[in-house]
Amino acid sequence: MIFLLIVNNEWLFEMSKSLVVKANNIIEASYQLTVNEQRLILAAISCIPKGEQVTDNTGYCVTRESFIELGVNPKTASREIKEACDRLFSRVITVSTEAGTFKTRWVQDIMRYNSDWALANPELIQELTGSDPYAEDYVLAAVRFSKSVLPFLSNLSANFTQYFLQDIAGLSSAYSIRLYELMMQFKSTGYRKIRLDELRNMLDLNNKYPLTADLKRWVIDTAIDELNEKSPITVSYNLLKTGRKFSHIELKFKPKEKNSDKTLKTAPNSVETIKPLTEPQIAKYSAILSKLGSISDLSNFPDYPTFANWLGNILRDPKNSNQETVKRVFKALRTETDYNSKT
Repeated sequence: MIFLLIVNNEWLFEMSKSLVVKANNIIEASYQLTVNEQRLILAAISCIPKGEQVTDNTGYCVTRESFIELGVNPKTASREIKEACDRLFSRVITVSTEAGTFKTRWVQDIMRYNSDWALANPELIQELTGSDPYAEDYVLAAVRFSKSVLPFLSNLSANFTQYFLQDIAGLSSAYSIRLYELMMQFKSTGYRKIRLDELRNMLDLNNKYPLTADLKRWVIDTAIDELNEKSPITVSYNLLKTGRKFSHIELKFKPKEKNSDKTLKTAPNSVETIKPLTEPQIAKYSAILSKLGSISDLSNFPDYPTFANWLGNILRDPKNSNQETVKRVFKALRTETDYNSKT
């Protein structure tokens, strides 16, 4: 068994450029995962080389930093990735094909590297993941997809759906992620109609929420509200009846409009209103920011210089970092340093 840690060194800082690509069979498959299990799966999928033949001998790397980039609280990220690893191994997925329906596991194995091994190979870890093995709660896992599932995730040329991993960063409901994927399958039309019994099957609800009112309240409304708040699309829906019973959901969606220049100018703490920092400014303010208590929870680094280096990457290229983190860093820059008085 070979676990090859495949990680694009730019991924931790350029997650918005990482694509999740799935065959439509997987998009419409029946399965149930928690939101952290979804994050683990999607982070691993985004590392699969695009347009290349791959084998099931490869494990795709997921780190604590990758979970944080997906919106997980830095204080709990290590625990949550460990719990997701423990549960994911037993999760199954039911996939429909032309030949029939088959049930299989998502993964054949998950390797969670212990801290002793990481500390014994710090240069390798740093090179492959860009993360620090000396961190107190360092976590590194490698996911190896099952032989049955992998063909639906790699080297696809037709009948597939793709979206940027950054699109689902910050979503806290597994239902939100699934509905987003189901809509991205029809991205070109901005419209999708799904039978409610098919939706229940795809979400693997079994006998949960048998009443349409409960399905609407706990699944549909929860997901749509979160997607409208946190995703790059705006969504509306209608429940349609066949006879006297609700039978279908009709989804309409479109990309959110980008902020106008006028809006940007009136937002004093907006990242877009800050001029690009020079390298001397980045060096100065990243050192100052690394010692501020207001953003100290973002640090999982052994010392101030390492944390400052991480903050410097955000100041240098904010568009390619988690936007909630970026907002906090630039708010601290605006309100807790002399940056405003110098510009």
